[in-house]
Formats: sequence, C-alpha cells, structure tokens
Amino acid sequence: MADRLLTVAEAGELLGTGERFVRRPIADRRIRYVKLGRPVRVPESAIAEYVEARTVEPVRRVRTRYGKAA
Repeated sequence: MADRLLTVAEAGELLGTGERFVRRPIADRRIRYVKLGRPVRVPESAIAEYVEARTVEPVRRVRTRYGKAA
C-alpha cells in the first residue's frame, strides 16, 4: 500500500479548495475513495487521476498572415 490516504481536508488543501469541493465528487462517486467506518479517505493517486481527467488542453489555432481574398 504505497498510496497515501488523504483526509477530505488534506485533499481539498492539495487541490487548493475547501472540503465541500472534495465531498461533492465523493457523494456523486466520481472519485475513488476509501471508507474506513465513518471517516472517508482519498488516495493521492485518485486526486491525480481526477485532475488529469478534467484537464482541458488548449486549442492552438493557425493564424494566417493575411485576410481572406474576395
């Protein structure tokens, strides 16, 4: 078990958000988590996967040097 389990507060701090932002995907089961009785823990790898899955790559547009000819 090499993956560190984070509390909801630690996961929110890692993401730069509050606990509520982390609890919503947990409630909707959009992120992996471990339930140890009542406490909930989130694996660090689950946070990385969640961020990677929601990362939007920029679209690079090719700009022409001149406008369109009529």
